[in-house]
Amino acid sequence: MHVRTRVAGAITAALLLSAATPTAFADDTATASPGDIVSQSPTEFHPLPGQWTNTRAWHVTYRSTTAKGTPNTVSGTVIVPNDGRTGPRPVVTYAVGTVGLGDSCAPSANFPYGTAVEATLINQVVQRGWAVAVTDYEGLGTPGDHTYTVGRAEGTAVLDAARAAERLGIPGVDANSPVGIMGYSQGGQASSWAAELHDSYAPDLKVKGTATGGVPADLMKVASSNDGGLGSGLIFMAAAGQDAAFPELNLNSYLNPAGKALVDYFKNNCVAIDTTVGSFKHITDMTVKNPLQQPDWQARLAESKLGTHRPDAPVYLYHGTIDELIPYAVGQQLRTDWCAKGTNVEWHALPLLGHIGGVTVGGIPAANWLADRFAGKSAHPNC
Repeated sequence: MHVRTRVAGAITAALLLSAATPTAFADDTATASPGDIVSQSPTEFHPLPGQWTNTRAWHVTYRSTTAKGTPNTVSGTVIVPNDGRTGPRPVVTYAVGTVGLGDSCAPSANFPYGTAVEATLINQVVQRGWAVAVTDYEGLGTPGDHTYTVGRAEGTAVLDAARAAERLGIPGVDANSPVGIMGYSQGGQASSWAAELHDSYAPDLKVKGTATGGVPADLMKVASSNDGGLGSGLIFMAAAGQDAAFPELNLNSYLNPAGKALVDYFKNNCVAIDTTVGSFKHITDMTVKNPLQQPDWQARLAESKLGTHRPDAPVYLYHGTIDELIPYAVGQQLRTDWCAKGTNVEWHALPLLGHIGGVTVGGIPAANWLADRFAGKSAHPNC
């Protein structure tokens, strides 16, 4: 991944860190600890093309963990308001929704140019005075294919992005910083997995709560709902992501020529065009045999199912009632499963809102909820 560095960004970063040029921190990913910084370099954060923000930003690569438990390197961006504050500030590790499978789709590749899909939403979080870490996820901006929809790999990337932010040496951002987790759609899956993994994988992080929405908590149900519909391309993107994490699934052996061409196209393009090209495709039209009917595929998809472990910090969970991509019932079931395990869940149904409406309307209340957690206020579960 290549990120252009502008002179102004380099100068301001130099005032904060000991060096503004790209710096290597850990030479051996295999021996580094999760969250250790492999490299960092100053970058810029623009919500829209040419839109200035009074922020400092760094492109980082950091040590994380694959779905199989082996070390990997993930890229991301850390953004901090340039407000002169040196005292403690919260850190939000923000998980973006679907951007695509190509490296050019990575948030870090688009922040300098104002072309990142959720940058305006992220800016609303930054402008609250919080440091924000945005992972690119595994294989999106680093070598290898993006493990799209592989819950465990996403969750570790989100948690380790927060650790990386704490280890950059930013005044007021350190191991004692209160941490919030936030995400919607794919980011809802990633943030929810981070919430479930926190107590076992990253108990060192001072997580105060997770705000998560539009969560694809059950991939089999989401695939069934989208087969042949508007979001059918997401099924094939998800299959490619699972295959990237688990090559033994051998996705290519199930695809017919049309299916192979579609998946290859997805691997080199981003979500805006992918959703158009991939719409209204049936699994049976693209395969010689449906992989989702095979036991090994079903087992791997089941590994990404949420609701099997109680998050140890409060959760704000929201979902549009007419979500056309991730069924409302899937969100309801996640609430039920978490509540049954004693999770502190505050559930919000968003009446008459679809998938995009859910993120635009639900984002500010979700951030307000995190602000209350940072302020030490009690959560209000409604199981």
